Amino acid sequence: MNLVENKARVYEEVEQASLQAGRSKQSVHIIAVTKYVDSSITNELIETGVKAIGENRVDRFLEKYQELNHHSLEWHFIGTLQRRKVKDVINYVDYFHALDSVKLAQEIQKRAEHPIRCFLEVNISGEASKHGFSPDEIDSILEQLAPLDKVELVGIMTMAPFEADDEELARIFSEAKRLQLDLASRQLPHMPFTELSMGMSRDFPIAIANGATYVRIGTAFFK
Repeated sequence: MNLVENKARVYEEVEQASLQAGRSKQSVHIIAVTKYVDSSITNELIETGVKAIGENRVDRFLEKYQELNHHSLEWHFIGTLQRRKVKDVINYVDYFHALDSVKLAQEIQKRAEHPIRCFLEVNISGEASKHGFSPDEIDSILEQLAPLDKVELVGIMTMAPFEADDEELARIFSEAKRLQLDLASRQLPHMPFTELSMGMSRDFPIAIANGATYVRIGTAFFK
């Protein structure tokens, strides 16, 4: 595993996918998902120039935050967050990618010491195993979230089925982009919806082609 080479390759591939989509490389932010590696390997990756770290478990997030936050980093919590653990982690998070219930949003409102940048998790594919709101629920959900001024909805996040082919991926990602643009056009207070978190190691070029502004890449850094 050569982290320097892997990092260079991932960044080059993201840049090329951005240019092929007619976008600037600055329009796509790379989150290095380090959930499969320990703090020392994460530290090595950071030293290659990675600036944004993604974790999906509270204990691993806090462990790495405590050990590595002497670096100037952006911290992303990308996994399901139980309400009882919100108080432990939410004020250390720069972006939370998996807001999947109104009760979770209410708990964030209660525990946050400042506005928290959140992505509304939307289950575009309709997979029963996926978390998130269905697109049909969004209007009523936003009404319930409107009073929560510490929950800043910066965008939406979606995940495609693991077995989806390229055509299905493009359909899901383009539908997510249409939804994001619709929500952004409403110009709702503390709900800018300017961002789109989608795409992982196996499908980020298709996500970028369809408007992703944040891609969550893990295995491609560590093979």
